[in-house]
Amino acid sequence: MQNFRDLLVWRKAHVLTLAIHKATKRFPDDERFSLTSQIRRCAGSISANIAEGCGRGDPGDFSRFLRIAAGSSSELENHFELARDLEYLSPDEYKLLNQPVVEIKKMLWALITKIDGERGKARGAGQ
Repeated sequence: MQNFRDLLVWRKAHVLTLAIHKATKRFPDDERFSLTSQIRRCAGSISANIAEGCGRGDPGDFSRFLRIAAGSSSELENHFELARDLEYLSPDEYKLLNQPVVEIKKMLWALITKIDGERGKARGAGQ
């Protein structure tokens, strides 16, 4: 079982989640239960799925949860675009928040590729 806190991708996702909570405090009150909530849940889902996958102890499960985290990353990108277009985020705020999401997503897919490759080698060695 791997400690999720040791993964750079988890640490980056955690820092992003903290930044998102601060940024969304300035969103309009009428967005509290819609876009604000969606953005915060997406962000939290990324790090939570990385952590849950680590805790499963199975590379296949870990890969599956990383894919879910990657999906949440794409969803978060979409919500950031909407928040920018609605002018809840300035163009500069959008860039500051969206750039780490893109980086995290790339890191997740690199980790997925690594895990899946190792699983394929292990299956091949067992035959």
